[in-house]
Amino acid sequence: MLDLSDYPIAENWFTITKVDDSTDMLLEPNVHILEQANMFFVRGSERDMIIDTGMGIVPIAPYVDPLSAKPHSEIICVSTHTHIDHIGGVHEFDIRLVHPIEADEMASPSIMNTIVRDEIDPALLDLFASSGYPPLDELLITALPHEGYDPRSYVLKGAPATGLLEEGDTVELGDRKYTVLHVPGHSPGSIALFEEKTGVLFAGDAIYDGPLIYDGPGMRVEDYIVTMKKLQALDVSIVHGGHDPSFDKKRLDEIVEKYFRIWDV
Repeated sequence: MLDLSDYPIAENWFTITKVDDSTDMLLEPNVHILEQANMFFVRGSERDMIIDTGMGIVPIAPYVDPLSAKPHSEIICVSTHTHIDHIGGVHEFDIRLVHPIEADEMASPSIMNTIVRDEIDPALLDLFASSGYPPLDELLITALPHEGYDPRSYVLKGAPATGLLEEGDTVELGDRKYTVLHVPGHSPGSIALFEEKTGVLFAGDAIYDGPLIYDGPGMRVEDYIVTMKKLQALDVSIVHGGHDPSFDKKRLDEIVEKYFRIWDV
């Protein structure tokens, strides 16, 4: 029996931070740092885009809809990969895009589907700890979304893809155009989105400025090395990772070289 008496009730489940004139970042501050993913909402002249959708503990659409410059604008939902912290709200959107390798997982999530520590595979807990993340408390959340919430009732719903994104495809919002990069390593179907004219890279979990997880289910260091070299070759101005603060090209190179030393590349 979980003792929830010490858990406060969150006033707002998501925070929203302005990144630039067309981009906002959403975050779930009451989720453990391990699963606290960055979600990005990008406004375009013809349609908008949400990149990743968090844990699905609380519906994200009511937070996203007011961010559009145009009421009821079409929103394209892009999942950079299908881990629990990136597809929680995917079922809330009509247009759902993902790499074909991970389409089945998005439709029927299987890797991890709980926010209760004791229900997580011990091998995954060991992986998180060895990667450098702090220990998990009994829950993956530090507050409850509402009074009477039962963490054991949590379900990662997933949803079938309505379209597929592969290397070289583009996601066009009218005045914004993003090229899809296949960047496996963290997961086999990980993708990133790169806007060549601005140098903006939405990297998902291919790279971020925190402890990278690269030795778990579906992960391959050999793939990660190829991905890192691909990212290093890009003329990026800023990298928006799936976790932690955004960073520039200099920091990207430093992160890559750090892991190349670890992997003895």
